[in-house]
Amino acid sequence: MATGFYFDERCLWHSAGEQVLFLPIGGFLQPLVTGGAAEAPETKRRLKNLVEVSGLIDHLDRMSAPPLGREDLLRIHPPAYLDRFKALSDGAGGDMGEEAVFGRGGFEIACLSAGLARRGLADVMAGRIENAYVLSRPPGHHCLPDKGMGFCLLANIPLALEALRADVGPVRAAVIDWDVHHGNGTEAIYAGRSDTLTISLHQERCYPVDTGAATDRGTGDGVGANLNIPLLPGGGHQAYLDAFELLVEPEVRKFRPDIIVIACGLDANAFDPLARMQAHSGTFREMTRRARVLAGDLCGGRIVAVHEGGYSEAYVPFCGLAVIEELAGHRTEVQDPFAAVIDLQQPGADMVHLQRQRLEAQARALAG
Repeated sequence: MATGFYFDERCLWHSAGEQVLFLPIGGFLQPLVTGGAAEAPETKRRLKNLVEVSGLIDHLDRMSAPPLGREDLLRIHPPAYLDRFKALSDGAGGDMGEEAVFGRGGFEIACLSAGLARRGLADVMAGRIENAYVLSRPPGHHCLPDKGMGFCLLANIPLALEALRADVGPVRAAVIDWDVHHGNGTEAIYAGRSDTLTISLHQERCYPVDTGAATDRGTGDGVGANLNIPLLPGGGHQAYLDAFELLVEPEVRKFRPDIIVIACGLDANAFDPLARMQAHSGTFREMTRRARVLAGDLCGGRIVAVHEGGYSEAYVPFCGLAVIEELAGHRTEVQDPFAAVIDLQQPGADMVHLQRQRLEAQARALAG
């Protein structure tokens, strides 16, 4: 079976407004030549283009999907939120919360983005494909049921999971979120549930600045099914590998999911304008390899990566290509042209040791 690659050009037509990174232009924020919004289509378009020109596309099963309908959306989002979103979308666009700007037609594009995630999960769960990469846009992991946040307008992964459960019945799912920003939306949606393990590896206090603490372990029936792994800024490649070894892998093995979903943000890379984590393409390749091992051992290899953040037009394509190559089990001739300089910028031994000590302490606390 092939790796599925889910993409629709219309997702790249979503407008996140004219901004300077994440702030609206105005005052002393002069407009940028490119329009300025960090959540711009070119990172995703350039990733798709690299998948094609590298020849990797020939080893993938490329598909689109229908948008989610209202019945699917209502499993996560209340009617008032959807009605307001649709009304603004039919007009000139608007803002659904905190840094959640969109243009005319944004509602339909967000429904399509979530629909891609739904089909990816459904196809992998049914065994129609081995695993999948969903190149969705706009992203979803910050979106709360009644509030957009951080460029996210609909909760793509929770919507896809709940649609899957409506179709096939109970499913134990592990969501591994390695976007550099805390996956607060996914956490909030599943905080009180025991059927979904949510794990977020993120730069400490990056965004949102007041969420993502290691002490937040879920509520009610969901206590123990949420794991935050806040990483020190500048932690680099080794911080992610140590986090996987000490925390991610043991927790996923203990949970024993039926499917693993990766919230695949690529903004931990060294050139990202909205974070400072110094990861490189090899970091994402190795995390994907380890996640595939977990899926192979625990849930028949069922794993789906859903695209989230990543704002460096130059470097996101190489990080994303590494993920998709690892899912497909095929290495192209593409070489990361930035790898050597990022290797030279990795933190020193003292920093690596300090970060590992923190992770070891967190692992001991989990063990009781």
